[in-house]
Amino acid sequence: MSHEGLSPATLAVVTGRPGRAPGTPVSPDIEFSSTYVSWGPYGFGESMYARADNATWKLFEEAVGTLEGAPQGAVAFPSGMAAGTAILEQVPDGGRLVMADTCYNTMLALATERAAAGRFRLTTVDASDTAAVVAALPGADWLLLESPTNPLLQIADLRALCAAAKQAGVRVGVDNTFATPLLQNPLALGADVVMHSATKYLSGHSDVLLGVVVAADPELTQQVRQYRTMQGSIPGPMETWLALRGLRTLSVRLERSQASAGILASRLAGHPAVATVRYPGLPDDPGHAVAQAQMRGFGAMLAIEIAGGQAAAQAVVEAVRLWVPATSLGGVESLIERRRRIPSEPASVPENLLRLSVGLEDVEDLWADLRQALDAV
Repeated sequence: MSHEGLSPATLAVVTGRPGRAPGTPVSPDIEFSSTYVSWGPYGFGESMYARADNATWKLFEEAVGTLEGAPQGAVAFPSGMAAGTAILEQVPDGGRLVMADTCYNTMLALATERAAAGRFRLTTVDASDTAAVVAALPGADWLLLESPTNPLLQIADLRALCAAAKQAGVRVGVDNTFATPLLQNPLALGADVVMHSATKYLSGHSDVLLGVVVAADPELTQQVRQYRTMQGSIPGPMETWLALRGLRTLSVRLERSQASAGILASRLAGHPAVATVRYPGLPDDPGHAVAQAQMRGFGAMLAIEIAGGQAAAQAVVEAVRLWVPATSLGGVESLIERRRRIPSEPASVPENLLRLSVGLEDVEDLWADLRQALDAV
């Protein structure tokens, strides 16, 4: 059937399915095989060896590619960092990379390490400062962005930055993990490539490690796929099957958690123990207008700064009972974390900042737990 005109919520359910012939299973099987029958010339046939191909990968890649507007499909990786590394590898030797200065800390640490080793030159910049990003583009090869950023929830003007990058001959990659393809499609805004930590919202149950890259250009898609095959950076069929199953409920999960995040952000803004709430859905948030223009919703991630400083922020984490103190996000359970407890977190992240991933629990229960912890400090 044609998928033209279907909403993203519907696409998340109907894409990446087996055929519709009588007797075909509605839910796809998991393909466990390390090799395939092949006696013709090398490369003959669609499948030869499992490091290059797997039917379960293909269904997941078809689904994510469709959601992000890339009909040739996506490329799955065993983790979000593996996907991010595949994009970093597209920066030419001796080239220059412009990157958000506050983003996923491991990705920033890897880029910094590669730059220190002389692999490429690195310029970091505030992704929410459009003028500063544009000023950094001349002479660059790639621009890597997040929007919303992790963990400060800053918003980059993707349409403006992608247009400026195109004019400067710079390719653009966007980490779309926080927004998901249901709320934002960077390729439609001009980006060359999108990546997701599918560990998070796409799989949605905190039980899978997986990443995915989606490129607008079929040639770049093939380059990324070839990199995966050569490096052996491949996902497992079980992981991709679980992520595909999780993708089916992304719309209802995101709808519930996003609604709760909006309610919590408003209430947190009025609590005396909270100095700042970072959530693009709040009308007074610095990124609100841009987010409203380029997103179909504001997401389920928010961050707060505790008025009492680092010690008070840590006390909140230790006082909650329903919220789970843990790294990661996008699962059915609500998570809370003081990000600067991680040594590699950039100094631009305040010591008193707590990142909250809003899950599917009843919003009144979530608020009651936060309130008692905040009242205590």
